[in-house]
Amino acid sequence: MTLSSSVQSCIQDCLRCYQTCQSNAAGMCLEQGGAHVAPEHMRLMLSCAEVCRNAAAVMLNQSPQHPAVCRACAEFCSACADSCAKVGGMDECVQACRSCAESCKKMAA
Repeated sequence: MTLSSSVQSCIQDCLRCYQTCQSNAAGMCLEQGGAHVAPEHMRLMLSCAEVCRNAAAVMLNQSPQHPAVCRACAEFCSACADSCAKVGGMDECVQACRSCAESCKKMAA
């Protein structure tokens, strides 16, 4: 069974968001310090990355429960986008999170 183009697109958005959040948290945020390393912000970024990675895996597994994971992923991504926008200088993360949230909302519907 092949994955639909919408599922494939969502998987790509999730993996892009995972990579962006993970690498920015471990790289740019740690180097910048200040608000970038506030515990709440860092926890959210790392959690968002992990939920995105999980959502991609669940969709790749063709699990019929993927809408539940996608719903959670959209919530994490929206919150992370807001946090990154508030911290500032994190446009790449904001964009990746918002794109992933939109894709996951569609998958959860």
